Amino acid sequence: MQPYPFPTTTNIAAGGGASAQLIPGPERYKRMDKVGEGTYGVVYKCEDITTGQLVAIKRISLEQDDEGVPSTAIREISLLKELSHLNVVRLLDVVCQERRLHLVFEFLDKDLKKMLDMRATPLMGKKLKLVMYQLLDGIHACHARRIVHRDLKPQNILVSRDESVVKLADFGLARAFRIPLQTYTHEVVTMWYRAPEILLGSKYYLPSVDIWSLGCILVELVTGRAFFPGDCEIHQLYCIFRVLGTPSEAVWPGVSQLADYKMQFPQWKAANLQAAVPTLDTLGVDLLGQMLKYDPNGRISAQAALQHRWFDEVRDDIDQLHKMNPNVSQPSRCEPLFPMSSGAAR
Repeated sequence: MQPYPFPTTTNIAAGGGASAQLIPGPERYKRMDKVGEGTYGVVYKCEDITTGQLVAIKRISLEQDDEGVPSTAIREISLLKELSHLNVVRLLDVVCQERRLHLVFEFLDKDLKKMLDMRATPLMGKKLKLVMYQLLDGIHACHARRIVHRDLKPQNILVSRDESVVKLADFGLARAFRIPLQTYTHEVVTMWYRAPEILLGSKYYLPSVDIWSLGCILVELVTGRAFFPGDCEIHQLYCIFRVLGTPSEAVWPGVSQLADYKMQFPQWKAANLQAAVPTLDTLGVDLLGQMLKYDPNGRISAQAALQHRWFDEVRDDIDQLHKMNPNVSQPSRCEPLFPMSSGAAR
């Protein structure tokens, strides 16, 4: 192992972002392995030699013409500083230097994609429900604080060594939604998990884009393969249409007004969702159908999904999990900080 190369550092506030405590001393962390690349930076596994704790350090290189820290990094830092939740990755420290930014996170052994790849069989029973409950609980914590993740996919979900805890990570594309709504870029979310309103060019979207992504992930957990594996935007839409039917004004008011909607789209009828995911039980299919509704306003909210009967058999397990982790927030059983129907800003 070698010391992690921290040169002279400055407070991130100097770059225009939220204040953060600096890492004391250039030799506090020893770099062990490169573990991957996130949306905006390289990630290393390191050891905190003062505590023996393993951490993940995301190194973000700043462009030569940047004036300080990029807005994407400021966004991730400020959002994570707002959240203290068992199912959201913890930001431990921040170091800013002239041309690099280092974010120090708690370390988890693998992501959900690697966990699925390592398994001989897909998730089933209580384990499936425990994973999905935690994902919805984490995203509810985000939505209650007016944060839309926007890039949910198995690679951005971290898993503990014993696979009992999952955490949302990589908030590089996350955005706090405020009044008035801004025109959002639709170049977000890995295509397979992208909500149809984004694919059809909607300029405005709701936190329900995250619910769509989690619905796609639920199917992948159950079947071991992506539900809508498109290779371009139009193919992605057709993958969705073949299962859910081509959307119409009857099921999605306003869909024909979206920028990339075409009257010439092939007309598919909706398939039976239970037949499409035969290994998911009846209650699970009911929840999935509400997560994959075309109309973003009609899609189930994270808060409502957490109350779905499908999760009843794991509620005691979730309570026990939080008792074992007392220094983070308890599972979501209350009203969000900002009341909303399907997550829309009012």
